[in-house]
Amino acid sequence: MVKNIISGIKAYFGAFGLISKLKLWKYFAVPMLISFITFILIFGLAYNLSDNIGQFIAKIWIWNWGHETFTTISSFIGGLIVLVIGLILFKHIIMALSAPFMSPVSEKIEAHITGKTVHYHRNTTFSEQLWRGIRVNVRNLGMELLYTIPLLLLKLIPVVNIFSTFLLFLLQAYYAGFGNMDYTLERHFKYQESIKFVRKNRGLAIGNGIVFLLCLLIPVVGVILVLPLSVTAASTKTIQALNNNKPEHVV
Repeated sequence: MVKNIISGIKAYFGAFGLISKLKLWKYFAVPMLISFITFILIFGLAYNLSDNIGQFIAKIWIWNWGHETFTTISSFIGGLIVLVIGLILFKHIIMALSAPFMSPVSEKIEAHITGKTVHYHRNTTFSEQLWRGIRVNVRNLGMELLYTIPLLLLKLIPVVNIFSTFLLFLLQAYYAGFGNMDYTLERHFKYQESIKFVRKNRGLAIGNGIVFLLCLLIPVVGVILVLPLSVTAASTKTIQALNNNKPEHVV
């Protein structure tokens, strides 16, 4: 799996060049706008809520001694909870709403890599692509929150919280990569079959998602460019994986 993680990361190195070569930037205009607006709305709300959540957690400590220290810790945990949940919501919202715009990008990349302009796979409409994107990301959102909450609780335990932070990062990376890979998989597989394919190639998903998350750390520019780069990188590796594995396609 480590080899696939590295492969998923390395795919980003040629993303800019491929986007320019295939003249794909025009397809990213709406998704980049969606990404920027969603970021402002979610993290603006998160910033305003972090103190309230911290104060709510602080009420658990009913004793006078150590109350100030616990309040400080609670504020940090509250901010972390809001940040993590905000990041989860951000990536799933932009991936779901951008699905109809990302599918043509993935298809052009597939035509470039395979050399085939006619594809014998599933034909989907704009509305079907949007519904598929919403369905996949709502499912992934639920699964991610299910695993994230216990990992956040583990952060209250010294030493253990170091490992929980690492696992939390990998979890977020996996579902980010999952969403990016599905823009290609939706043409080849039905919903459940795509889930099985990503599980089988989870290293590629994690590698793609790691860079996706790191891009978000770059102010403004990262938020705008994260989809073009991550989708392009994911498409190239997903298409290669499809060709290498030669699974039974749905037509």
